[in-house]
Amino acid sequence: MAERVVVGLSGGVDSAVAALLLKRAGYDVVGLFMKNWEDDDDDEYCSTRQDLIDAAAAADVIGMPLEAVNFAAEYKDRVFAQFLREYGAGRTPNPDVLCNAEIKFKAFLDHAMRLGATRIATGHYAQLRAERGRFALLRGADPVKDQSYFLHRLTQAQLARVLFPVGHLLKREVRRIAQQAGLPNHAKKDSTGICFIGERPFREFLNRYLPRKPGPIVTPEGRCIGEHLGLAFYTIGQRKGIGIGGTRGGDGDPWYVAAKDLENNTLVVVQGHDHALLLKRSLAAQDASWISGEMPEAGSTHSAKTRYRQADSACRVTRSGDAVIALEFAQPQWAVTPGQSVVLYDAEVCLGGAVIG
Repeated sequence: MAERVVVGLSGGVDSAVAALLLKRAGYDVVGLFMKNWEDDDDDEYCSTRQDLIDAAAAADVIGMPLEAVNFAAEYKDRVFAQFLREYGAGRTPNPDVLCNAEIKFKAFLDHAMRLGATRIATGHYAQLRAERGRFALLRGADPVKDQSYFLHRLTQAQLARVLFPVGHLLKREVRRIAQQAGLPNHAKKDSTGICFIGERPFREFLNRYLPRKPGPIVTPEGRCIGEHLGLAFYTIGQRKGIGIGGTRGGDGDPWYVAAKDLENNTLVVVQGHDHALLLKRSLAAQDASWISGEMPEAGSTHSAKTRYRQADSACRVTRSGDAVIALEFAQPQWAVTPGQSVVLYDAEVCLGGAVIG
């Protein structure tokens, strides 16, 4: 009997091509569509209904069964609750990282095993390599689409049961394969919103769950130049939507959020993209997760990203232990943000990462 693989079908082209390639390779392929958000699920921001239609249409062309499963309760408990706690504490979490670890590669994986699968597959742009009985997570071949950053919390047990069929392809190749196969979603736009919640006005969305707590907006010198809505609604490096667009200094440079003073409920802003307060040569991070199970040693050198769409930067580990790591960078990093993930690499290999404190 052919090996059964359950593919997470999102309705997008990447997961559809992943399923198509596995089908062509002779696997017994089953599609699984995950519904993970129910609050205000409508066609304006959260296109679950259309995504399911698109997934079903792709499954029909590929010739495989499709099941829809509701993980909304798991998402709310394991991902969204933590998301709100982090924002409420003044940090800026990355829900996609937690969603992958808790939903796509845990709840989904468990469900797939109950369906008789030996492995699952997704449309992520990442690759795997077996090394002496263990698995290394590699960057995707497409440097623009590489998603290893979002997968850095996966474990050896999870990677042993995962396939990334499009990880070795460029995005344009994926679309070409989809078009040639007659997949109806071959030209569908990529989603860019919060994992499963969709593309929506974020401040308005967050305000449904977190109360506003206004306070002063100040310069580093302590001059009050406005009032913020609540520290939860701003992030380090933010330029638009601060609410002080009409306030200019002598040089007229735009304002950026540089810091949050939680104790005094104060938002600190600076002028100029390269202001000294926006540049950090070092950071400490906690809740570390290492794919191999072995943490990098103090004194070792690597490259790292402190946000997804960022070029790697050379760094040295200055402290490592007890799920905490400290890094020193060769070049200053812009807008290092508490709550975001710092992810370490050795060339193409993703080592893991931790949450910036």
